[in-house]
Amino acid sequence: MSDIRFLPVPDGLTSERVDVALSRMLGLSRSAAGRMIEDGKVVIGGDVVQKSTRLEPGQLIEVDMKVEEKAPAPVVGMDILYDDQDVVVVNKPVGVAAHTGPGWDGPTVIGNLEAAGYRISTSGPPERQGIVHRLDVGTSGAMAVAKSELAYTKLKHAFKERRVRKLYHALVAGHPDPMRGTIDAPIARHPSKEWRMGIVAGGRRAITHYNTLELLPGAALVEVELETGRTHQIRVHFASINHPCVGDTFYGANEEKSKELGITRQWLHAVQLEFVHPRTKSNVVVKAPYPDDLSAVLEKLRNPS
Repeated sequence: MSDIRFLPVPDGLTSERVDVALSRMLGLSRSAAGRMIEDGKVVIGGDVVQKSTRLEPGQLIEVDMKVEEKAPAPVVGMDILYDDQDVVVVNKPVGVAAHTGPGWDGPTVIGNLEAAGYRISTSGPPERQGIVHRLDVGTSGAMAVAKSELAYTKLKHAFKERRVRKLYHALVAGHPDPMRGTIDAPIARHPSKEWRMGIVAGGRRAITHYNTLELLPGAALVEVELETGRTHQIRVHFASINHPCVGDTFYGANEEKSKELGITRQWLHAVQLEFVHPRTKSNVVVKAPYPDDLSAVLEKLRNPS
């Protein structure tokens, strides 16, 4: 049975390719829109269109929405924490980048999702389509990706306007004093250390709130809430108060201690995301469990024998 929908061409999409326009109007991936066109499900003025057909002002697009969609395949090595028509939240593993970029040809969140058949918003620069925020390659945890154009627009603004609550857990060297506090220090590219960020006068304002959850031998597990989202913010801020993340030798963590604990990256995990759903307006809270390598370090410190 057909499910015909008639879509007037918006002013902002005139002269656009019909496959690109449909992906934006319907919240589909461009490949999914292309398959609908190839299957003869898209008609303009009584004629079946081609993917490259350019839209004209005043046209009415006739779309048969009765399309069988295959369920996405499991995403190998990356757990799906939340998924609906607009948003997917993954538990990003260490060693996986948010997206491709200069100097990175390894696995990416977007690549893994697309390979499994997930549709991703086509908004944003080509290499960052669907990306509304990022985690470092060496940081694991909850990361949201927009599937629809609505979600991309709404979530991008929400992150920019600091309306998304981001909680991290970090294991830091030593015991912070005070045990609860705020680090407010500007961050910019380090003036002399290549590829590093640092506390730099005139840098962008950066605010990190923390609360100590557990004191351990030579370390403390802290919960961190970011008020801003600067590059390497948590790592730089805790290093600046002489409590670098355990394992983060890039920012001053003890190399021998890192080897002893068997950790090869910073102990930092995005443990929770909380946001207003872009379509339903309901409050969404997504929690990401610790990966095995971080759990193992905690176990060693809690049970040193």
